[in-house]
Amino acid sequence: MKPIKNKKTILITGGAGFIGSALVRHIIDCTEHRVVNIDNLSLGSNKLNLEIIENNSNYKFEEGNITDTEFVKNISKDVDVIVNFAAETHVDRSIANPKPFLDTNIYGTFSLLEASKEFEKLFIHVSTDEIYGDLEKNAEPFSEIDNLKPSNPYAATKASADLLVQSYARTYKTNCIITRCTNNYGPYQFPEKLIPKTIIRAHKNLKIPLYGDGNQLRSWIFVKDHVQAIDLIAKKGISGEIYNISSWNEISNRNIVEKILQKMEKSIDLIEHVDDRPGHDKRYSINYEKIKNELGWSPQFNFENALEKTVEWYVQNSKLWEPLVNEQTLHPQPWTL
Repeated sequence: MKPIKNKKTILITGGAGFIGSALVRHIIDCTEHRVVNIDNLSLGSNKLNLEIIENNSNYKFEEGNITDTEFVKNISKDVDVIVNFAAETHVDRSIANPKPFLDTNIYGTFSLLEASKEFEKLFIHVSTDEIYGDLEKNAEPFSEIDNLKPSNPYAATKASADLLVQSYARTYKTNCIITRCTNNYGPYQFPEKLIPKTIIRAHKNLKIPLYGDGNQLRSWIFVKDHVQAIDLIAKKGISGEIYNISSWNEISNRNIVEKILQKMEKSIDLIEHVDDRPGHDKRYSINYEKIKNELGWSPQFNFENALEKTVEWYVQNSKLWEPLVNEQTLHPQPWTL
């Protein structure tokens, strides 16, 4: 990517998390833009995700919470674009304790919208495919105009935030764009998520917990494809629009665990079926024809190759994830904690 002459300041919330830090690194590595990163360094955040760029002159970190409206406004007035990754994201934890999800995902989004409205900034809200709910096996993938049917507190708070963003775009003419992406994977992901948990537990020769029969279907996208889509949307996206981001890599949870074990030369006997979580969606699938046809985006990374690189990264970079590993992050059923 060629350096961009019109240097902008981009505020990224949740930039010490998995996907947020990937966008921070992408912008610093591939553009001349400045990045201001807000993160409260709670569960899911890791400053080591940004160790390689933390001394870059175009990067600034601010520890703080997006629910603090004055803090958000003071930072937002001097930026050009706000990209909101900050969220509580783990479904299991939302079942165990929904309140933090309401606070961050709804009130935090409100705080950012108020700043975006007051200072007339472009606001890109990063949402999720989980707000559509699940699909029958042979049903057509969801498009951006389908109804929202969240199945758990996490998805419900994200759906609520989406509706709030849409209301600001219509009522106040705030410059807002919503993105809804499928499951991400890649380096730096928090250990409690399916793919890193599988890799880490297999690396330690521990049992791999698998909910129910393991036949739940998910579509997976490499994190670099996701952040490149966000980058494109920031440049070419239309205010008030929603863009689904996916890659058609639809695969069962059991199959993905088996693939990882095969790549690590571990026995499938490590798989241990555990009680399914309440309200578990059986299938997620979204159509990304809109962003493909209107903005010219399509995924670039091959699933098998990117998954293999992800496995290699975790095996070779234990110093970055080992400090995050504890009984809770690797617990077979976090919703029971």
